Amino acid sequence: MSSPYRWCLLLLVVALAAGCSSNNDWRTASRQSAGLAPEPATTKEAVLQVYGADAWGWRGLFAIHTWIAAKKTGEDTYTVYDVVGWRGRHGQPVMRISRGVPDRYWYGAQPQLLKDLRGAQVDPLIDAVDRAARDYPWKNTYQVFPGPNSNTFTAWIAKEVPQLKLELPFKAIGSGYVD
Repeated sequence: MSSPYRWCLLLLVVALAAGCSSNNDWRTASRQSAGLAPEPATTKEAVLQVYGADAWGWRGLFAIHTWIAAKKTGEDTYTVYDVVGWRGRHGQPVMRISRGVPDRYWYGAQPQLLKDLRGAQVDPLIDAVDRAARDYPWKNTYQVFPGPNSNTFTAWIAKEVPQLKLELPFKAIGSGYVD
C-alpha cells in the first residue's frame, strides 16, 4: 500500500476511534434547548427555522441530522417536523409532527441554524411546509444511506416549498434522494 493511502487509512481509523470512544450515552445526552429559537410566549411574530446537528456518534464526522420548527403569528408553542429512524424500529411512523422544543440538542450535538425566517409574511410558508410534511411519501420508511432519512425529509420540504430558498449543506447525506 502506498504511503498516501496508509495516511488516509490511519486518519480514518483515528477519526472512527475518536467518534466511537466517547463516554456519552445517547440516553443521557443533552436534549435541552440551545437557546437559538426565540421564546414563543414573548415572540408574537411567525418564526420558521431549519436546524442541523451532527449525527450521533462517529456518523457525526460525516453527516448531520436536520429538522424544521415553526410557530405561526400569535402561537405560543413551536411545531417540530422531523424524521427519526428508531421510531420505525418501534412500529411508529418515522416522520413526526409534534409540539416541542425547536432547537434542542441532537443527542449531545449542538444544533446549527440553517434557515431563520420571521414575520407575518412567513405564515403562508408555514402552511406550505405543513402541507408538504403531511404529503411526505416516506413517512414509514427510513434508510441511513442513500435515504430516505431525516435529510431526505428536509430536502423534500425544500423542493415542495421552493419559496424557502433552502439549500442543505454537503453533510446532509440523503438530501439527494428526492432528486
